[in-house]
Amino acid sequence: MSRARRRQDGRAGSHRALSRSFGRLALLGAVLVVAGLVGLLHVAFATLTTMILFGWLLLVGGLVGLLHAFQSRQSNFFWLAVVVAALNLAAGVVVIRQPEGTAEALTMFAALLFLAGGVFRLAGGLVVRGPQFGWTLVQGAFGVLLGVLVLADWPHSSLYVIGTFFSLALLFDGLGLIAIGVGGRRVVSLVEQEGHQEGHGGRGGAGPAATTHPD
Repeated sequence: MSRARRRQDGRAGSHRALSRSFGRLALLGAVLVVAGLVGLLHVAFATLTTMILFGWLLLVGGLVGLLHAFQSRQSNFFWLAVVVAALNLAAGVVVIRQPEGTAEALTMFAALLFLAGGVFRLAGGLVVRGPQFGWTLVQGAFGVLLGVLVLADWPHSSLYVIGTFFSLALLFDGLGLIAIGVGGRRVVSLVEQEGHQEGHGGRGGAGPAATTHPD
């Protein structure tokens, strides 16, 4: 097998592997989109699921942090790492055992953040009056409105606020992965087609030159 042929086969194999990787990325995006749509249809279930996952993440993070702290117990930050790991473990246990109460607390915290952020945006926009003055006012008003609506329906709003945000995040992340995967496969396909055309053109151009004879 010639060197050019081996190079072409290797390039084709790389293109196929890259195309499969983009295909898996698009498939993962489709799974996230489905999960996001299911979460939007069942926001209460999505909220509880999010809280339980959050609790397990805290537990795992606490265990890993505790293990890392004991591995580096000669360092000056040993006790600080132990305290942080213990707090993560305790918070994880509380979240897993009381997901509804944790959702209520996080919902109120999120509503206060929306409200405070909206007020600061409105005040900053009115004081600075920069080039994005109108857009800043719209963002501030939206934040204030969202915070007021969530607080007005609290604690009942804790059943759907976190689940809705989490489901929307899954949905948009999934759409982004699908766009990257489909676009990447198209780019790989175009590059592969150009490579085939160049290969055929090179062989076609070399053929007549090899068969010509001097007079």
